[in-house]
Amino acid sequence: MSAALPPLIQQYKADSESVYNTWFINNEERLKAFRSIRRGVQQVVKDIKAGSFGNDFKGTSLEFVLSVISEQKQVFQGAAHPFYWKPKLRIPDIYEHEDNKRAFGQFLESCLAATTEQQLLREIDILDRRKIKGLGPAVASILYFLHPTLMPPCNTAIVNGFNALFGEKIKLGSWSEYLRMRERLRDLNQEHRQHLSLDYGALSGLLFDVGVKKMIAGDQQFATDEDRDKYQQQAQKRHKEVQTEAQEENQHTEMQHHLLRVGKALGCDVTTAINDRNRLCGGQKLSFLCLDQHPELPVPAEVASTIRLIDIVWFAPGTNRVVAAFEVEKSTSIYSGILRLTDLAFSMPEHETALYLVVPDAREKEVQAQLSRPAIRAAGATIRYILFSELRQHCEALCKFGDSPAAMLKIARSVS
Repeated sequence: MSAALPPLIQQYKADSESVYNTWFINNEERLKAFRSIRRGVQQVVKDIKAGSFGNDFKGTSLEFVLSVISEQKQVFQGAAHPFYWKPKLRIPDIYEHEDNKRAFGQFLESCLAATTEQQLLREIDILDRRKIKGLGPAVASILYFLHPTLMPPCNTAIVNGFNALFGEKIKLGSWSEYLRMRERLRDLNQEHRQHLSLDYGALSGLLFDVGVKKMIAGDQQFATDEDRDKYQQQAQKRHKEVQTEAQEENQHTEMQHHLLRVGKALGCDVTTAINDRNRLCGGQKLSFLCLDQHPELPVPAEVASTIRLIDIVWFAPGTNRVVAAFEVEKSTSIYSGILRLTDLAFSMPEHETALYLVVPDAREKEVQAQLSRPAIRAAGATIRYILFSELRQHCEALCKFGDSPAAMLKIARSVS
């Protein structure tokens, strides 16, 4: 199968609706997720240390982490399910069992600090020897976002794809089986690196597409008409997902375009996220409305990198003073946008930056719920939100009649 893999990889990369093309490459949301997930895992560790982690998955910082991972569509849609607290089975046993909870926190902290494959394998071995009921290789999906070149993700479809391609019988819930699979994937990724990537996401996406029968490999055949119908339904579902995602991307870019236009009309210097500069709206690149580069900011390099990923930032003209920042959300995590805005606010409190989430009308209740969370309120940063329909409707009027950045308050809403 190793020799037959290159043609399959080429088929995978040539398919415009494969995981490779719809998730792995040219996907700004995927790149942003790495930062948000790392921050979220750090918060899980802090909560466990402080004794405030909670005794249920819902409402914990771990839920935020898994929600961001799950929103990396296709490959990770079910990533949160293994972490739901199942009271009758008492699994996964990291909510009520304090020693297990502490061990899980220590594992995550050590993995955050790890820089080598050996360190990560040692921490997995330590965790596995504790035999925490219900806590298995599903954790690898978290590890992937911490160390994408060292740890492949793991879920049912990926394991099924691996077994189908290589005639294996890897079991889903075993760390030892996961590590055996990882050994094979490491060699394959090295052997075919010129066709794939150092990042395990590319190869894992191939396994996923085979596992859900998006791709047929070798002599793998559908045994019955029922199988064919199932595949057809899956293909149609994937096609619909691709179309929906493209529509969401267009709406996201449209909102960024409106905000850039309004900001310039109100006399600000404006920038967009560095990985969005080449997006087109109405045939115009966003970069043509922006400063050539972000002004230098008086913050640590890591924080500056986060700020450069904020969707839209307005500066007082000719300065590096941030007067307003906007995170445009679609189907991605509102929490990750809040993190980026609060990072900015706390790093430069003297700027008195106005912070806004720009959200689809259908997500208004969700954004209200997020901004009402005690943890968000306790942070002390004032974040308002603007609905897509309001920005779209009033963009021209703001450009024509607005006299300062404060004009945005006329269409912004807040949570009392």
